Amino acid sequence: MTNFEAAPQIEAIPDNKIPKTIDKISSSSISKPSVLITIGYSLFLAAGVGVGIASIFISHRQILEIVSAACFAVFIFLFLINQQLWQDYKEATHQSQLIKKYKLCSGLWCGNNSTENNPITLAIEKALTYSQELIDDYKKTRRTSRNAYYVAQMLTIILSGITPILVLLDKLETGSSLLKWLPVIFPAIASIVASVSTSFPFQENWIAANTTVELLEAEQEKFVLGVTQPYRFSDSSDGARRQQQSQKAIEHYIVQVNKIHLKQVQSSNENEAGSNRNESVEQNT
Repeated sequence: MTNFEAAPQIEAIPDNKIPKTIDKISSSSISKPSVLITIGYSLFLAAGVGVGIASIFISHRQILEIVSAACFAVFIFLFLINQQLWQDYKEATHQSQLIKKYKLCSGLWCGNNSTENNPITLAIEKALTYSQELIDDYKKTRRTSRNAYYVAQMLTIILSGITPILVLLDKLETGSSLLKWLPVIFPAIASIVASVSTSFPFQENWIAANTTVELLEAEQEKFVLGVTQPYRFSDSSDGARRQQQSQKAIEHYIVQVNKIHLKQVQSSNENEAGSNRNESVEQNT
């Protein structure tokens, strides 16, 4: 019999055998935020805008402005509550998915021995938690860099496109002092946004973080499902041999995750060093 053979039949894991560090996360039920809150803050937003517009044309302006401000205050309150509820829901869903991966991996590796005091079970939990934290960090970097890149590009295009229109309005001699300054202010803002977009490699960071996320998620799925040779499960009845193979698989998984992470860190440091050298050369010239 070879060291790595076909995976055995997956056995169900009783809930009382899940380690407490994971089980406490899944104890609370996952429920979506109420749609009534979304409808409520949408209605208050519409009411605030409507009353604010009506205050322009009605004589009792002060009362309507107070009502409009109250509607906007309620809108902000409900909106923040809704955002927090969605954040909690996404976090609970995310943790639930991690628990499912952990339970599957523990069942395949340890079988009926997947108790909370089993060293292999604790090592699997630690390895999956570590890799998932890296994935979450890179996803956050990907989202932030992507949004910053799109916002910078859109602002540059919009401000550059508005500038000729403002110049034309200035030539019409409308008498407004503000129009005389806008053709100067908007190109200056567009230039600043373009400089920021060039100085900070948002697109490169976005692409690099996305690549790292894909590699880490692929390696995690290989480990959980045991679809490659280093992670292949053994149906050996020898407990010591099975534990040794499990330890080797976990060690290989941590090494691969660190390789992917360190490669990205080294690439980021090299890009930063290169940009610093270019800036110093430009300053010297």
